Amino acid sequence: MAELKSTLKVFNEADVEGKEGHVKGHLNKILAGDEEHPSERLRISLNVFEPGTSVPLHWHLIEGLYYAISGRAVLTDIEGKTYDIGPGSVMYISPGIACAHSWHIKERLQLIAIRAETSPEKNIQFEVDPKTKTSTIKFGYLTKQGGAAFKSFY
Repeated sequence: MAELKSTLKVFNEADVEGKEGHVKGHLNKILAGDEEHPSERLRISLNVFEPGTSVPLHWHLIEGLYYAISGRAVLTDIEGKTYDIGPGSVMYISPGIACAHSWHIKERLQLIAIRAETSPEKNIQFEVDPKTKTSTIKFGYLTKQGGAAFKSFY
């Protein structure tokens, strides 16, 4: 009989290298769902936002769930309704523009983000003009995430 080998992974979040997020003042540490910590279905990250950081109105292609560990922020939805976010707040983010949201960070905010998708090209976000509700995405960001590729025509 073959020997059974454990697949359990245990590590400390402090040992995970963070990367700058979408805006200045946002640090993202992927805890599961990348090359270093593979997962078939989940992408889990620790997101840290410094006070004064603002994240413009945006939406995602895939659903996610955020859980606030510490800090304070104001979350605003596409209709302009605001939510005071603090420790213990849970935010379910459905895919699509109807769940567009923006952030204004009041106190250093730590969130656990859970997404049911690991592919970078699906873990993208579109910015929304609050007045016209027009969605845009920066081409450099899209290509960096693997969401666009060009083949030579020559």
